[in-house]
Amino acid sequence: MQYDEQKIQDFMTRMVGEFGAVASAPLIALGDRLGLYKAMKEQDWMTSEQLAERTGFAERYVREWLAAQAASGFIHYEAGSARYRLDNEMAMCFAEKTSPTFIPGFCDCAKAMFRGLPKLEAAFRTGLGVGWHEQHPSLFKGTERFFRPGYAAHLVDEWIPALDGVDARLRQGGARVADVGCGHGASTVLMAQAYPEAIFFGFDYHEPSILIARDRAREAGVADRVRFEVGSAQQFPGGDYDLVTFFDCLHDMGDPAGAVAHVLRTLKPDGSWMIVEPFANDRLEDNLNSVGRVYYSASTMMICTAASLAQEGGRALGAQAGETRLREVVNSGGFTRFRRATQTPFNLVFQAQA
Repeated sequence: MQYDEQKIQDFMTRMVGEFGAVASAPLIALGDRLGLYKAMKEQDWMTSEQLAERTGFAERYVREWLAAQAASGFIHYEAGSARYRLDNEMAMCFAEKTSPTFIPGFCDCAKAMFRGLPKLEAAFRTGLGVGWHEQHPSLFKGTERFFRPGYAAHLVDEWIPALDGVDARLRQGGARVADVGCGHGASTVLMAQAYPEAIFFGFDYHEPSILIARDRAREAGVADRVRFEVGSAQQFPGGDYDLVTFFDCLHDMGDPAGAVAHVLRTLKPDGSWMIVEPFANDRLEDNLNSVGRVYYSASTMMICTAASLAQEGGRALGAQAGETRLREVVNSGGFTRFRRATQTPFNLVFQAQA
């Protein structure tokens, strides 16, 4: 076998960076859990002793963690004084859980990826799926923590106003909204807080998530207008909804066409369906970038392809379905109007109407 030695060396140089990224993920999670990033937020230069004293942790461990953070470029190191500093911009990524750039939630998802390897290996051999409910609980927590900041930044201020007529309808008294695949209820609660005149129903087939969602509604003070129930996308109860929402879940479904048909049955004739999906172009070659890398990897490892194959139908659209395939699915269920309402670098937002 002939090969170019320089190409191998160049690639291994790149892989050292990849190894560092993998190794730093649990340290990001650790810094989040222990509050190390928060302790450095809006502080001047600090020594490891000062951070250890501020947090109450063992200095030797804190010192090694700081060195790893500095080597990753997450914090600054001042050699002369052996001090460290977390910039405000990095604090937005590591210490502010409401920031749209908050990172640690993905580390919980990464933990689930590694924990799920044995099940995924078996799925590769058999072709069978791995249900959402079969995943490690850190995935449920991580999904909420990872997606909620983006929803908080865009959902009420940008996405809903981009839908024709929806914002005004939700501000009128008595509008009914069904949030399908709601998980821990982050999107449902955000909408309920923004539209106090509307009534919200959150549905998810995963009962443990529904129990947590009910707690979230009580904590947010909206439990009087939000009801969470166990229900699948093809069979969730109720009707005469002014708005139905699917956040990052249509592509996970084994029978998305069945879900589409059921949404159409439950909507008012002039109601709207908001579909939020991972950003993707239609062609594979146009998704071979950093965003596509994350989504294809997550789709393989966690909930998208494997979850769909575990369900009846097994359509397995994947996290990079793209607008054309999504349009085909939505139209096949009876919707005649489908448009891209808005987008972000990570999401596509569609509006469908009968």
